[in-house]
Amino acid sequence: MRIGIVAPAKAILPIVEPRTLAFAAITCPDAEIVFHPQCFESDGGHFAGPDARRAAAFLEYANDPGFDAIWFARGGYGSNRILAEVMPRLGPAARTKTYMGYSDMGFLLGALYAARIGRPVHGPMPVDIDRDGGDVCLARALGWLTARDRQGLEPGLGTRPAAAFNLSILAALIGTPYLPDLTDHVLLIEEVSEPLYRIDRMLFTMAHATQLKGIAGVRLGAISEVVANDPPWAETPETMIRRWCAEMRVPFLGSAVVGHSNINRVVPFGVA
Repeated sequence: MRIGIVAPAKAILPIVEPRTLAFAAITCPDAEIVFHPQCFESDGGHFAGPDARRAAAFLEYANDPGFDAIWFARGGYGSNRILAEVMPRLGPAARTKTYMGYSDMGFLLGALYAARIGRPVHGPMPVDIDRDGGDVCLARALGWLTARDRQGLEPGLGTRPAAAFNLSILAALIGTPYLPDLTDHVLLIEEVSEPLYRIDRMLFTMAHATQLKGIAGVRLGAISEVVANDPPWAETPETMIRRWCAEMRVPFLGSAVVGHSNINRVVPFGVA
């Protein structure tokens, strides 16, 4: 098993590489994990290299038949900026791979799923090694990548197909060709570092998106690190999502164990 790591959005700190490799050596010694040098580059104080460099690194590893999976290094912002460049250039080798990440990587996971390229999976990333309980996060991810270990799966997944997105990424995908057809899918959403009024606004976009009219239902993951609202916002996230699901005329199916924390579980797009 050979896993390539690239950073289509923000760079990672150099310490993430030895920590990830050391953990992988203990938990799945048969896996070879290769960090692309691009993961540590910087451009404009945010991106892991210019757009062209990030696109080239992703294409290099995705189109390399020597890699079985692409594991995204971290989120941040920027993977949407390379979609138009990379999606038409993915070759036959890219279609056989698993792709794992979350947060901003939802842009790529969604686009890959829309194009039926590979096996997109929402799941922890190498940067999570620095969280409290980060070893558990990486164990879930590596367990699925190397052995399809179901212990790391989100516990509410059933026989219906599913997909998981950060809500702001989902809202940005709506109206674009990169949002996959989620007819009959259960949609899992989570969010981080937003005030509640913005979450309400994004739920409005979700509820009235014609591209999402056929979904089977919505589940709510963690809404974490909420930015304070002035004046205070009176509704809870569950109250908001119940109201918008009713307006959307789809069932609210309860909570989901996904989010920007060490609870984050694995959600393969489609049927696990």
